[in-house]
Amino acid sequence: MSTSTRRARERANTRERIIEAALHVLETEGVAALTIRRIATDVEYSAPVVYQYFANKDALVLELVAHGHRLMLTEFRQAAQEPDTDRRMMRIASQYVRFAGKHPHLYQVMNDPGIDADERRRVAEPAIDVLKELLTAWSAAHDVVLADLDQACEILWGTLYGIASLSYLGNVGNERARRLAEQALRAILLGWRTEAPANGGPASS
Repeated sequence: MSTSTRRARERANTRERIIEAALHVLETEGVAALTIRRIATDVEYSAPVVYQYFANKDALVLELVAHGHRLMLTEFRQAAQEPDTDRRMMRIASQYVRFAGKHPHLYQVMNDPGIDADERRRVAEPAIDVLKELLTAWSAAHDVVLADLDQACEILWGTLYGIASLSYLGNVGNERARRLAEQALRAILLGWRTEAPANGGPASS
């Protein structure tokens, strides 16, 4: 192994250790506990070493946001293996809300309005693309014409986000929120299949 290859691998390993330490702090203690100094202590480096990889806390948090969306993307792809198009959409709804309950601090950061909106959109795009693909397959299976696929996807994503937020309420909880998400998605899809096209609406049948 050449010296340059070894150094590149060492840098990649160091970066991964920093991300893993930051994710552990975030998931167990919340974003308030996430500081460069804290992460440096946890990985037994000096703060300047961490700054070589992440210019500031915001850069580190953005990497965690990207990590969270990669995890969500993995779960979406697993749900996409369901052969039935309707059950596939229900699994997406359930998995989205389950993810929010399993990773509450990470999910909160992934949707933090304080993070640059364009950056959040960029790292979320692969997961959104999977949802678009599944929605396209569903519409083809039911002969539903979606006049605006982006708008239809935003309706579904926004609905799931709202119900996932409800899961933090004590009288709702994650399990009930998952059922509510499935019911809400089912109602939206049924509406698109049966309603006449409204002016500017997402679907026609």
